[in-house]
Amino acid sequence: MLRPAHRVLSDFKGVWNLSREITQANGPAARFAGMAHWIMTEGGLSYEEAGTMTLAGQPPMAAERRYLWAEDLKVYFEDGRYFHQVPKEGGTAHHWCDPDSYTLDYDFSRWPEFSVEWRVQGPRKDYQAHTTYRRESG
Repeated sequence: MLRPAHRVLSDFKGVWNLSREITQANGPAARFAGMAHWIMTEGGLSYEEAGTMTLAGQPPMAAERRYLWAEDLKVYFEDGRYFHQVPKEGGTAHHWCDPDSYTLDYDFSRWPEFSVEWRVQGPRKDYQAHTTYRRESG
């Protein structure tokens, strides 16, 4: 059996197409389509995504988010708070944001395409989000 390759920070640098499907336990489904940019900075890679979010029954709206990815694949929120550790071979990461629990599953088996499955549960949150990244050619 082939052992999965270890991902390193530089593997992510560049522009990626992304698509996300969001399923809420008690709410409308949503879709996000856009681009993700991992840009070299002094502290690692700046992750910036921007695109269009579409919720069932609502007009499309612009959406974006930002993180900082460090050399050791630790991910931080834009304000510097720790978020989670990306497993270098893919797998599960966790984040507790009182009172919500985040479980993230990274799948690098189709590299340079990869996916991340989020499961978020808490008193006011109960959703799953599946994101697929495809490297932009060019």
